[in-house]
Amino acid sequence: MITSDLRTTIPTALVFAIAACGVPESTPDQAAPEDTLEIASLDGAELLARGEAMAETLCAQCHAVRRTGESPHREAIEFRQISWRYPVGDLAEPLAEGIMVGHPDMPEWQFEPMDIEALLTYIDSIQEPRGT
Repeated sequence: MITSDLRTTIPTALVFAIAACGVPESTPDQAAPEDTLEIASLDGAELLARGEAMAETLCAQCHAVRRTGESPHREAIEFRQISWRYPVGDLAEPLAEGIMVGHPDMPEWQFEPMDIEALLTYIDSIQEPRGT
């Protein structure tokens, strides 16, 4: 499940904050057994494809979600450079709890464990070395 509240944004550049929506029933580090089984049922290629589809559907309007190209929104980080600012794996908990990201048009997103795993798998797969 993916929820979005388009009225909630933070008008500063790329600031991560935990939304005040309560504590989720499970986090990626403490996934419920059924979530772990569902994630384990996907092979690497399926997880990668799911993450790529999510990035295209949910994020490409503002972010460059491929190995090339510029973000359509000038304040939105290119996905291939996320690791320049944050360890990709460190984004799992904020994505689970409700992440608000800094460009002014960014909605608040909250993801389920399988979606987090898929999106981060895809993002990690396209990272470019710093200075490229």
